[in-house]
Amino acid sequence: MKRSIEDINEKIKRGDVCVVTAEEMKEIVEDVGEENAYKEVDVVTTGTFGAMCSSGAFFNFGHSDPPIKMKRVWMNDVEAYTGIAAVDAYLGATQLSESREDYGGAHVIEELVGGREVELRAVGYGTDCYPRKSIVTEISLEDINQAVMLNPRNAYQRYKAATNSSDRILRTYMGTLLPHFGNVTFAGCGEISPLNNDPEFRTIGVGTRIFLCGARGYVIGEGTQHSPPFGTLMVKGDLKEMRSEFMKAVVIPGYGVTLYLGIGIPIPILDVEMVRFTSIRDEDILTEIIDFGVPRREKPVVRSVSYAELKSGRVEINGEEVRVSPLSSYYMARKVMKELKRMIESGKFLLTSPVESLQRRFELKPMRQKEIKVVKSVMTKAITVSPDTSVEEVAKLIIQRNVNHLPVVENDRLVGIVTSWDVAKAVAMGRIDRVKDVMTRKVITAFPDEPIEIAARKMERYNISALPVVDARMRVLGLVTSEDLSRLLAR
Repeated sequence: MKRSIEDINEKIKRGDVCVVTAEEMKEIVEDVGEENAYKEVDVVTTGTFGAMCSSGAFFNFGHSDPPIKMKRVWMNDVEAYTGIAAVDAYLGATQLSESREDYGGAHVIEELVGGREVELRAVGYGTDCYPRKSIVTEISLEDINQAVMLNPRNAYQRYKAATNSSDRILRTYMGTLLPHFGNVTFAGCGEISPLNNDPEFRTIGVGTRIFLCGARGYVIGEGTQHSPPFGTLMVKGDLKEMRSEFMKAVVIPGYGVTLYLGIGIPIPILDVEMVRFTSIRDEDILTEIIDFGVPRREKPVVRSVSYAELKSGRVEINGEEVRVSPLSSYYMARKVMKELKRMIESGKFLLTSPVESLQRRFELKPMRQKEIKVVKSVMTKAITVSPDTSVEEVAKLIIQRNVNHLPVVENDRLVGIVTSWDVAKAVAMGRIDRVKDVMTRKVITAFPDEPIEIAARKMERYNISALPVVDARMRVLGLVTSEDLSRLLAR
């Protein structure tokens, strides 16, 4: 049993096509089976709505009088890339404003789609054919010749979930991660997301017509970092046809600006295999929880997990129940599916056959770079003391060993750090007592395989000059100081 996309389009034109959402399809297959579902359903609509940082738009502003060749251009003080042509530019969603906090390219795009004007400011070279050297004006979407959303990486098939084993709060692109495995965050809409309903890319490929923020858009290739089952799409659409309800500029605290987008893809039910694909459940979609507490490209895997577990709101890590929160909007993804279903049923959206298939296997390569220097290559032996060591004894150690930082250890675990400054302050205040009375208890640490750049950033961020180097059990392995890093740079 087979049908073609042409057959389905004819049914759309006649008004007798059967369209269901991905959510509805799961129930139909459970109720009547795969073969009967095939006889009944022509199209399954899918949807996702979440942060898609790798997004932006090309603009052609039209020529001013006298004309200008834009060397640099800003839209509401957010700089766009101008290395294309005289009055063309690409505005990235994550580009930040030069004058406004928590504002970026995503906000400019959302405001334009919402019908608002933005300030356009540009400076030029000044040539015979483009004599003008600067311009400041106000523009709206109607004033612009072309406004094309072109997104290098959207609609991730699935994401790796995130947690944090470190002892401090982390602000990441996966949201705020609490210390000591305090929470888990995840993205993606699981069983209703487009690429999960066509995992072999039989109907999704170059030329596939999609729903992009309320407009008709197209898949133009694999997205960057496409690596099934973590597939991605490169997509385009006309910004002038989009609706602001299906896009939202968002600020992720401590990370930056991103753009939430609504993408829906119709899956034609060509045969029973496509029924099987579109009946996938969250229980069958697996990913991994990775540890952002380790600041390396390859982050440790904490455990494997299904989307059903993630959506339950709780997962187990090391025998403890941990709260889970989504970064994508299931509510808005449902809205995308339903709106795409309505457009197809009303004859306003026809399906297209891919002109080229997406790659089903692709291996991601890391950046080629020079040897990475890690903390263990520069750390020195640490002189440790206990909480009950006297301040007087610490003072003698500082003088005898010529050190400024002594990690404080109890039961073989790091519990604090005492410095020459702490000792001097204790003496000046007449507090010649125990280390536990003067030590710093909240210690910023480093791991032995951590790049030295990360260690240097920690010192700068917290205005400190040394980091105890510890293992996963907080046992002290050594000490890295600003002097160690300076000597390395000098070499």
